[in-house]
Parts: sequence; structure tokens; C-alpha cells
Amino acid sequence: MAFSHPSDAAKSRTTSGTGVLLCNLGSPDAPTPEALRRFLGEFLGDPRVVEIPRIAWLPILHGVVLRVRPAQSAAKYRSIWTPEGSPLAVWTQKQATLLRGNLGERGLRVAVRHAMRYGQLSIASQLDALKAEGCSRILVLPLYPQYSGSTTASVFDAVGRWSAQERHVPALRTVASFHDHAGYIHALARSIARHWQSHGRPDKLVMSFHGVPERMIRLGDPYQAECLETARLLTQRLGLPAEDAVVSFQSRFGRAKWLEPYTEPTLQRLAREGAGRVDVVCPGFVSDCLETLEEIAVEGRNAFLQAGGQAFHYIACLNDAPEWQAALADLVQQQLQGWPVAAHGGPHLAA
Repeated sequence: MAFSHPSDAAKSRTTSGTGVLLCNLGSPDAPTPEALRRFLGEFLGDPRVVEIPRIAWLPILHGVVLRVRPAQSAAKYRSIWTPEGSPLAVWTQKQATLLRGNLGERGLRVAVRHAMRYGQLSIASQLDALKAEGCSRILVLPLYPQYSGSTTASVFDAVGRWSAQERHVPALRTVASFHDHAGYIHALARSIARHWQSHGRPDKLVMSFHGVPERMIRLGDPYQAECLETARLLTQRLGLPAEDAVVSFQSRFGRAKWLEPYTEPTLQRLAREGAGRVDVVCPGFVSDCLETLEEIAVEGRNAFLQAGGQAFHYIACLNDAPEWQAALADLVQQQLQGWPVAAHGGPHLAA
């Protein structure tokens, strides 16, 4: 029997490549009310983010929230916007570029892209792009160190919706969290240690994580436990006395009870209790963004100083720190075990 040569289309369908998709939350296209209205409509319209029955929430979202909040949020975004755009988008893109280079230096032939859960670049569009590059195996890595249904699971939802529309679905792996990954903890500790080498130590180190409603934890979300484990490991790695390390939760939205203690009241309390200087780090964010650069570095600073504190230091997120880039490459390499990714036809990564 004679066999015909496959067409270019058939070749593309059988190409065997490996890809990595880094996923972050997302940002508006511009610091304007119109762009914020689109972004917040998508973000706050996600049932994973606001767990209120749609019939009750959507009229509030479109009738109240999206009429008032976009202008307020746009003003805050303008205060942190860079010539290149949103800091979150800029850092996420840079992390993907550096990861591609780091994996290549390790002899791994892997396509790397980044996507945003809300706004551009969408997860679906970047999965399409990886498939078009010939990837039949894709690792999806949400850049949320601690798992939450409102963040990590929402990324998985988007991947699932994309898969449901595909005829030929690639092999998919997902990373649920890396809250206790040794390289991630080391990168955080080195970032803090570098700051202390230059500026001395504070009276208190505040580790501020993004908050979630307490109801999510009662329903089984592991987020709080993973935040506390990250804080414990980081405190231990720094050799910091437990009484000098404080955990808090920021970014409360709505009237429901969220994880406590809240960050801003915590900063005010520390000032009233005599802490002259606090340093604040946000271990739940690997890239600086509105929640770190405005809510913590500006609003948190003002709250602490106005309550009587003397010095406030915000320690930047991991961003492009070399220890974080090494940790990210280690994490990806570990998750790719068993897939053929070595350059020049080399062997699989050992399982």
C-alpha cells in the first residue's frame, strides 16, 4: 500500500512541541474610566470572584458598581501607570521572556507565553498561539503562589472553556500552587534581606496577602492555610522572631467579612503600640501591581504614618529578581518531568 505525504496542515496537527503558559490576573488597557469599566465588568462578573447568585449580583454590578468604581479605580491606576503600560502587564511579560531564556540556557526547548485572566492577552488567544507554534503539550502555570478558587481555579475554568471548543486538545498540566516551593521562599527571603542590608531592620515585618471572604475558607478553600504556611516558612528562613512577623490581609471588597486581620487597621495598631518602623512585603504577588504600589506603598504608608508611625518601607515584589527567575525555571522544569523538552533531540526529563 502506498502512503501519501501529509499535507502542511496535517504536519502542523502532529507537531510535537512543549509550551508553558504563565497566567496572571490582568489589567485594564488604559487608566481611563472606559477601560476600567470593561475590565471590572469582566473581573467582577466572574462567578469565581463574587460568589453571589447572579440574579442578585448582576443588577448591583451593572447598576451601581460599574457606574461609580471605574472613575475611582482609573485615578488610582493613573498614579502607577508607566510609559510601557500597567506594571502588572510589564512585569508578567518580562518574566515570560526571562523564563524562556533561562530554560533555553538549561538546554530545554520550550515555547513560553503569558496570558491574563481578564483583559488582554486572553488565555484562549495564547493557548491558540501555542498550538499554532506546534505545542501538543502545554503546562499552565498561574502566577498565584497560594491557591484560591477566586484566582487559580478561575484560570483553570478559562482553560476548560477553551478546551471545550477545541477538536484536538493538547496534553495539559496545571500548577495549583507553589506557596511552599523552596526556591520561591528563598527568593522572598533574599529580596527582604537585600533591603535590610541597605536600610537596616524594622521593628515589625508585615506580610500582607490579598484577602478573600471568610465564607470561601469555610467552604473548603485552602487559601488561608497556604498563606500562613508561606508566612511561617519565610519567617523561619529569615531567622526572624515570631513576635516580629505579622500576617495581614488586604483589598477587602463589599460588606461581607473577609480574612482578618485587615492590613490597614493592623498598620495603624502597630503605630499606636509604638512600632517606629514597619516594612511591608506582599508574598502573594510575584509582580508589582495596583494592590502593592498604590494600596500598600501609598495608602498603607499614609495610614501608618498618620497613626503615629515614624518610618514605612514597602519591599517590592519579586518582579525580575534573579532568585525568583531561577525559582520559576526550577518550578517549570519540575512540572515538565517526563515530557520531551531537551534541545537537539535529547532525552526526556527524568521522571
